Amino acid sequence: MHRPGILGNGLKRLASAPRSRRSFATATDADVESARRYCLKQLQTSDYDAHLIHRFIPPPVQDTYAALRALNLELVRLPELVSNPTIGVMRMKFWQESIDKTFAGQPPREPICILLHRGLQQLELRAGSSSTAKSIKFWVSRLIRTRERHMDNRPFATLASLEDYAEHTYSTIMYATLASMPLRSMHVDHLASHIGKACGIVAVLRGIPILAAPAQPVRSPSGLDTPSRTQAILLPLDIMAEEGVKEEEVFRQGPNAPGLQDAIFKVATRANDHLITAREMLKRLKAGQDPGHEFEHQGEGEHQYFEEENNDTARDIRRGFGALLEAVPAAQWLLSLEKANFDPFAVKSSGWRLPWGVWQALSKERI
Repeated sequence: MHRPGILGNGLKRLASAPRSRRSFATATDADVESARRYCLKQLQTSDYDAHLIHRFIPPPVQDTYAALRALNLELVRLPELVSNPTIGVMRMKFWQESIDKTFAGQPPREPICILLHRGLQQLELRAGSSSTAKSIKFWVSRLIRTRERHMDNRPFATLASLEDYAEHTYSTIMYATLASMPLRSMHVDHLASHIGKACGIVAVLRGIPILAAPAQPVRSPSGLDTPSRTQAILLPLDIMAEEGVKEEEVFRQGPNAPGLQDAIFKVATRANDHLITAREMLKRLKAGQDPGHEFEHQGEGEHQYFEEENNDTARDIRRGFGALLEAVPAAQWLLSLEKANFDPFAVKSSGWRLPWGVWQALSKERI
């Protein structure tokens, strides 16, 4: 999730990086520290939720987490920062190639890649296995592919397709974070799936006031200012049809558009349902019971598990709980949305309540 209205510039080269014809070079400790400062600054200014949660992620994983969230920010920004879709596709290809090189041990001199590579090096020292790195690469590549498919800000056909998007973005970032610990647990991944879906739906709802507003112009290579995108409403089309919401009325009337708040209520309810499910699962698992329902993504992609890796569920939850804290900002934003009568244009910042809520959740191991 990111704070609405805060858009950064494109990723900059490290100022201290020496000029070279090669696309990569061995990063020094100074390079890594510069990359770390860059990524953390991006989180502080444009993804405050991740900025808070970062410090509660296990220290050996913090670099990887910061790099993953900074990468997500970079991908989210692309539609705003490019003047035409072709350039956007080229940037997505650049990121995929950069990630491939990073996992091959040859990171380009981009802060995100340098910091991610350092995180992978630390993981190798702790775990000594390449299988975990392959798992992380799978999740990061899936994130990039999903962001590329949704660069045009087309609306979701159904609420189910919005959930699928959330699973392939925010849940996927959580899977990559857990893998970097390394932690392979079906139950913790199951919790991450529900929390990530809630976070993805909340991110779409938070973005409504931004995407419904006229786009800011982007300076093209020819020197002309052209809109980087058209106005958009990403609410599922089936929900919009049920409530009679029309895009043009939202663009003209904002929160006063007929049916908009009812449609947002329905979508927000689904996000809240996922958080309720995660809370109930967490209670059951901590009590030594089964989660209450099967993990629908078991067997997909890297969701392969072995019996011996899931013997101590309570231990796994403790180890992975920092990643599960993503539930707290999502829950607080949904509460603020409810207080605003499901008008996303009127939602106010949680202020001090968010860091306090994150700390409370961690200390009580409760989401």
